[in-house]
Amino acid sequence: MDSGLYPLERGELARLAREYMLIGHLVDRAGIPQVLARFGLDAMREVAIQEWMGASPVYTRRMQTALGFSGDDVPTIFKGLQLDIGFAHQFMDVEFAVTDAHTGEFWLRSCGALLDAEPMGDDVVHLMCHDIEDPTFPATAVATNPHAKILPLHRPPRDPAGREPHCHWTTTIDPQNPPAEEIPLTGLVRNSLLAGLELDVLPDAAPGGRSDYSGEFDPAFEMEDLSVPALVTVCKEFCVQAHLLVRAFMLTLAERAGKDAALEITGAQLTGIGAIASERLRNLVAPESRDGDAGLNTILRVLALHPLFMPREYVSVTFGGTGDAAGRVALGNCPALDEGDRYSWVALLAAEPDHRAMNAIVRGVNPRAWCRPLAGDGDAVAVWEIGIDPEAVPEPEPSEVALTRISSGAAFELSSRRPPA
Repeated sequence: MDSGLYPLERGELARLAREYMLIGHLVDRAGIPQVLARFGLDAMREVAIQEWMGASPVYTRRMQTALGFSGDDVPTIFKGLQLDIGFAHQFMDVEFAVTDAHTGEFWLRSCGALLDAEPMGDDVVHLMCHDIEDPTFPATAVATNPHAKILPLHRPPRDPAGREPHCHWTTTIDPQNPPAEEIPLTGLVRNSLLAGLELDVLPDAAPGGRSDYSGEFDPAFEMEDLSVPALVTVCKEFCVQAHLLVRAFMLTLAERAGKDAALEITGAQLTGIGAIASERLRNLVAPESRDGDAGLNTILRVLALHPLFMPREYVSVTFGGTGDAAGRVALGNCPALDEGDRYSWVALLAAEPDHRAMNAIVRGVNPRAWCRPLAGDGDAVAVWEIGIDPEAVPEPEPSEVALTRISSGAAFELSSRRPPA
């Protein structure tokens, strides 16, 4: 049983699922600026396209299986988009309309990614909304039907300025459409242990909510519609989506610039998003600690929920220590360490336990916290000790975290728009 998720109730799990969606979306916001800084705009564009095209067909099919929906029609495509970290709920405020099995539309009343890009000028907006979206939307749809086309009715740069909805797209399926083809990277991602990971299914332990997403497409779908077991599954799958995106990112970088560069840039990515994820999860599970006075128990609770260490079927980790004493995090042998190329966040930390990412992650919960590696013992591959120095002067925020914080998603306030059904 997953001790990180199971104690939570339906409403709590629904809120956590939205957090995992948004954090997964921000993984890209933490990594891509690092590529821009090192290699320039053209490389940033190519890496962004490759990582999403490499990961999204794989995780889209996983989610279809996990929530029991399948098909080759537009409603199936739209269900997948509703459960895709690329369309993080509320930050990407999407509405859908299905005309029939082969035709539909969706539009973004508000797009947080656009609002982040617009201050940087029309060239950056065009890069995101044209250069990147044109190949990546079909790549997501290809998991359902290679003959699907997603085309804009209108999209940014906004004309007139302030136009709403921010963009509007049609989706059509026609056997006469030339089929979209997967890129080679997708096959590499699909062949990973992560892509084939089997998740434990929680018994139906609490009443209420739907256990899957079979049946009719619901344009008003919310996380609160799902049962406790389905929400546990969705939370895990969102973390898998983020790990798959990271894996595609690392493979792309390694091919372009070599393994050392891939590890360096992905380490910076983890430092940035790791701290932001800790901060957001702290605000979720211990909102009274927003001012940075979280205790050790809160730090350990946040780490137990942190997407770095989720799902447990992929990352074997244990936590110990309570009260004012130092805490302990122990990483064990697990599939995340068994990928042949070791392209995962967890393998990166196992190889370099004193990586700055771990300090950033604990300080995202409490800026006076510290983390230091210990010698591994027993079956532990890596061990960290965690504590709090109440007299410490908080250090300046790492540049990787500040860069990730440029996205408005870092501080975006999610809400429960309705109680569990």
